Amino acid sequence: MNADKVCVGCFRHISEIVDWNKRADSENYAILQKVAIRKQSAAKQVWPENETSPITQAEWQAAKKKDIDDPH
Repeated sequence: MNADKVCVGCFRHISEIVDWNKRADSENYAILQKVAIRKQSAAKQVWPENETSPITQAEWQAAKKKDIDDPH
């Protein structure tokens, strides 16, 4: 994850990763459109290893709670 909580591998935000497999295909398609834009932008950037971090359990749980409290 970079500082914006976007995965530097799949280019999805933590809120987009949570419950990916439970989302409607239309939601995932919309996310993938955003991913394509992020990926193009990221091709111009380099994230030093010290500026990325793994998702913590607390971050995962907070994102999951937010997804439950405010579904798409």
